[in-house]
Amino acid sequence: MSVLPPHLTPENWLYQVFASNEARRGGVVKRQIRDVERLVGRDAFLAAVRRHGYQAVENGRHFVVFCNAHPIRRLK
Repeated sequence: MSVLPPHLTPENWLYQVFASNEARRGGVVKRQIRDVERLVGRDAFLAAVRRHGYQAVENGRHFVVFCNAHPIRRLK
């Protein structure tokens, strides 16, 4: 396991994700599941998604977070 720099706390990482320009504009952010689990943990990440009123999906190696409350409709 790699050692993280002291400034990269789980709280700081979550703040950076949800304070990003894309998130603040109501867009979409994508993070690798491996990084989420290593840096903050799946449960804490999904709790933060819910706390912000956002929705997330898991696809392959990524979490995709929709930073708005609009419905998600799967298209084929």
